[in-house]
This record gives sequence, structure tokens and C-alpha cells, in this order.
Amino acid sequence: MLLLNVLAWEEKLPQILDSLFEHGVQLGWTLLKAALVFVIGRLLVGAINLLVRKILEKRNIDPSVKSFVGSLVNVVLIILLIVSVVGALGVQTASFAALLASAGVAIGMALSGNLSNFAGGLIILLLKPYKVGDYIDALTESGTVREIQIFHTVLTTVDNRVIYIPNGSLSSGIVVNYSKQDIRRVDWVFGVEYGSDFEHVKQVIESILAQDNRILQQPAAPFIGLKELADSSVNISVRVWVKSEDYWDVFFDMNKKVYATFNEVGIGFPYPQLTVHQAKD
Repeated sequence: MLLLNVLAWEEKLPQILDSLFEHGVQLGWTLLKAALVFVIGRLLVGAINLLVRKILEKRNIDPSVKSFVGSLVNVVLIILLIVSVVGALGVQTASFAALLASAGVAIGMALSGNLSNFAGGLIILLLKPYKVGDYIDALTESGTVREIQIFHTVLTTVDNRVIYIPNGSLSSGIVVNYSKQDIRRVDWVFGVEYGSDFEHVKQVIESILAQDNRILQQPAAPFIGLKELADSSVNISVRVWVKSEDYWDVFFDMNKKVYATFNEVGIGFPYPQLTVHQAKD
């Protein structure tokens, strides 16, 4: 009986080996096709992305739209590449699509934050609260907008850090755009000692302002007023209008000039003082 079983297996063994070899060849060919589809697909994705960027650069399109569309095209192409690789592996794309559809609710719940970020990106592109190149304050962060991607806005800070902020938060939160207007108002408060002649201090500040041709006379001439009588100083408020790109240069230059000029003409800067009265025994 054992001999009959051995003979039967010897007869079936070539068929089994042929079947394994055939399936192995078929599997290898399937994997090779999938690998070729992936490699060629990656090359095509890169080429199409490059072509889209060149087309967008040649057209007069807002840089914010360029970065958003470029990011969106890249994501769509990668999804198509994944579907193509799955199809090359022998999985029916219809079945694969049905599987994705059945998992759509779970995926939607898992990616609800990203979906809101995508919608936020669309709102930003439509309403344009800021664009690429603007300097903004948002969510306790400040920086120049480098890109508006489909899910995030990328900021570059003044100390060269890169910050990714979700578009959903930006579209529904408070954003301060310092680049939206062509001109900005610069405000200072200079404290002088009690006993200083206000009119003299005002004339000195006016002469300093008159020497700076970056200070504008429109929409309003420079303003100098006595703001408050503080605990240790008489505080003088100064307000001028400048071009937005000159804001920080004027701000720091004026601080330097006022400090040097006040020392030259004898206008004293106050410092906190405390008078102590000692009670007699």
C-alpha cells in the first residue's frame, strides 16, 4: 500500500512542480509588470509635475494658486499611480474602487482634519486674505508665506525657520497681514524727565523727522502729542506714515537718532525712582 502511495506521488510530483513553476513565472511576471508600472509611473509623475510647473510659471497666475495647483496635481497623480500599480498586480480596479468606496466613511472620519484643511486652502485662494510673499501673523506664529499647499501654508520666519500651519485653522482664525497695504503707521512713545519743556522736545523731534525723506505726509502729517504723565516720565507719542517696506528701518533709525539727539541737546531720559520716608521713633 505504501509503495502504491509513493508511486502515486512520484507520478503527481512533476505536475506539482510544473504548476509551481508556472505560477512562479506568472507571479514573477506580475511583480515585474507592477515594478515597471511603478518606475515608469514615477518618471511620468515627475515629468508631468515639471510640465505643470512650467505652464503655470509661463502664465500670469498668482503664486499662491501656482503652489496650490502644483500640490493638488501631485497628489492626484500619486493616487492614479497607486491605482495603476494595484491593477498591474492583478487586483481588479473595480473591486479596488469598491473597497475604497466602502472604506470611504472611515477614511473620511480619519481624514476629517485634512479635508477641512483642503477646504480651508480653497477658501484662502478664493478670498485671498494673504498670498505668497506676504508677511503675516497667525496662530502665534509670524513669517513670510512661502507656499500655500493643499493642506498647509508654509511660512519662513525671520530667523529662517520653516513653519507648516494647517489651512483650516488659518481660514477660520485671525490672520494679520502686514503686506496687504502699501503704507503703514509707525508709533513711538518717548519718555522724558519731568520738568522738560514739551514745546522744545516737540521741536527737536520735528527736526529729526524732517531729515528723513522716508516719512510720508499722506495720508496724514507726522503727529507729536503729550500722551500721559506717567509715574516717572512724561510720555510723548509720535506717529508717522511710511511705506510698508520701510517700516522697520524707520522704526530703528528713529530710535537711534532720538537717543543721540536728546543727549546732545540735554533732554534727559527718566528712570524709575522710589522715594522712601523713614518714620521717626
